[in-house]
Amino acid sequence: MALPLLLLVGVGGLRAAERSGGSSGSSSAMEELATEQEAEESHRQDSVSLLTFILLLTLTILTIWLFKHRRVRFLHETGLAMIYGLIVGVILRYGTPSSSGRDKPLSCSQEDRPFTTLLVNVSGKFFEYTLKGEISPGKIHNVEQNDMLRKVTFDPEVFFNILLPPIIFHAGYSLKKRHFFRNLGSILAYAFLGTAVSCFIIGNLMYGVVKLMKLVGQLSDKFYYTDCLLFGAIISATDPVTVLAIFNELHADVDLYALLFGESVLNDAVAIVLSSSIVAYQPTGENTHAFDAAAFFKSVGVFLGIFSGSFMMGAVTGVVTALVTKFTKLHCFPLLETALFFLMSWSTFLLAEACGFTGVVAVLFCGITQAHYTYNNLSVESRSRTKQLFEVLHFLAENFIFSYMGLALFTFQKHIFSPVFIIGAFIAIFLGRAAHVYPLSFLLNLGRRHKISWNFQHMMMFSGLRGAMAFALAIRDTATYAHQMMFSTTLLIVFFTVWIVGGGTTPMLSWLNIRVGVDPDQDPPPTNDNFQVLQGDGPDSERRNRTKQESAWLFRLWYSFDHNYLKPILTHSGPPLTTTLPSWCGLIARCLTSPQVYDNQEQLREEDSDFILNDSDLTVTYGDTTITANGSSGPHTATTSLDGRRTKSSSEEALERDLGAAEHEVASRGTRLVFPLEDKA
Repeated sequence: MALPLLLLVGVGGLRAAERSGGSSGSSSAMEELATEQEAEESHRQDSVSLLTFILLLTLTILTIWLFKHRRVRFLHETGLAMIYGLIVGVILRYGTPSSSGRDKPLSCSQEDRPFTTLLVNVSGKFFEYTLKGEISPGKIHNVEQNDMLRKVTFDPEVFFNILLPPIIFHAGYSLKKRHFFRNLGSILAYAFLGTAVSCFIIGNLMYGVVKLMKLVGQLSDKFYYTDCLLFGAIISATDPVTVLAIFNELHADVDLYALLFGESVLNDAVAIVLSSSIVAYQPTGENTHAFDAAAFFKSVGVFLGIFSGSFMMGAVTGVVTALVTKFTKLHCFPLLETALFFLMSWSTFLLAEACGFTGVVAVLFCGITQAHYTYNNLSVESRSRTKQLFEVLHFLAENFIFSYMGLALFTFQKHIFSPVFIIGAFIAIFLGRAAHVYPLSFLLNLGRRHKISWNFQHMMMFSGLRGAMAFALAIRDTATYAHQMMFSTTLLIVFFTVWIVGGGTTPMLSWLNIRVGVDPDQDPPPTNDNFQVLQGDGPDSERRNRTKQESAWLFRLWYSFDHNYLKPILTHSGPPLTTTLPSWCGLIARCLTSPQVYDNQEQLREEDSDFILNDSDLTVTYGDTTITANGSSGPHTATTSLDGRRTKSSSEEALERDLGAAEHEVASRGTRLVFPLEDKA
């Protein structure tokens, strides 16, 4: 009896084990199936989110065409992109169903810090989770369960590593060097000194606003003085893309365009380095947000080190690209040449970020260097391709960012809107911009031949829009209460300036009586000048001479060195090095000089030769005696030395030494100038 009973128990246990094993196997298969379905659903949502942005850009392009066709100027393409982004954000926020809640808070009271990656053991299976950010206790049960909203919320690094580089590079690569260098001193003053003044004024005013919020009980968490300075640096990054587009379309005054464009290009670079320096401000002691002189000077050193290092990295990358394109036969393969140019330019940004510098500064000066040197070495096909490629990438990236701004107003989950902080921010920005423009313009006019008029100053004050750079800086860090409030306020400021200020550009131009319909190569008539253009061989000759006379002294300092040495070494243009280097450097000169320079005896005039009077252009005449810039003299003849050799006496030294009479003539490439017509002694 015992044996059958044991067999029966064994068989029953075996069948139970089989049933248990079968159920566990079926549950495992069900889990795998569910995982595959979730992966497929996630892939579908990724495709839908990307398709959403592509449709937004497509709709924006079609509307831009309609506006241009109808000559509508009250709303720029960036404003359109923001409106479409807002509409889609509302639909995604309130028109899509939420997913089933599967989040369950777990207590980890034994740990005193969060982990970037967390491995969770669920029934013997380990799952990996990544840190997304801190959630306040009051919102623990309101975590967004809409998977679609999560998909359209991008990692901030996407903006910095993918979208910003083509925008900044295009600004440097498409720079109109003639007008930029003519106003270089003013542009540098506005970009560096003006941005620093604006940052500190806005930061200190906002610190007063924060103190007021604390008194009235509208501040629910910590907001330090360094946070206010960081907000000042972020919001000081101007982006008058709307105004500049209208200027370009209406052909507004070229000097005003150059001042605004040059300031905005360098201003972005200064703002991002300034924000990095403020973040690096770490006083010693218990109060890490108090003023510390040592920490302050350390931040200043960080600013100078980051900016100069980024500048050098961008310039060196451009020089390396120029050398590669010069000493190889890549011009025989335009596709490879364009691809190398693209990769070298984009890698500059990533290389600078990887080395601890600022990619925005590096890629900006890389673009300027590429346009100045590498562009001359490219084949005709590559020149056209690179210009069009970065123009298209700039257009798409910029409109993508503005579309995402509209979307983020409804999809971002950490908005903190404070009416007092927002109103205070608008007032601080207005006062900071006024302190930026008017005092600096007064100081600059003391040394400028062509003064920055009051209507120009008012237009520059009006054109202080905020855009892609301010948004990208604000969204990069939204971990704390203060940074979340700063991001929400920055978003509203960008909306207001793009829609209201950008839409009022055309009426403001008319109200301030600023010239429109001006040829970009046409200069304003001289006023209160000490010279007069009498006769020339055409408008080009007159334009060249006036531009050379008005070039910024900083540019004139390095032009001769660049023209005689750097251009021949890095490009196929410029005078042969055998004529500019000493005779004992003949072997090196022949190796570094491109054969194209020897083959083409009558070289085409360089684009940069419009910027300055060089030695080969200048002849000073006294009655029957002619003194050339290289120091030789002789009977009155209208000859010009073309050998390009440098001598001890430069053109400016010759002018300062010899132009002391009441009347004298300067003949330059067929244009006659009289300096001055009256003796003002």
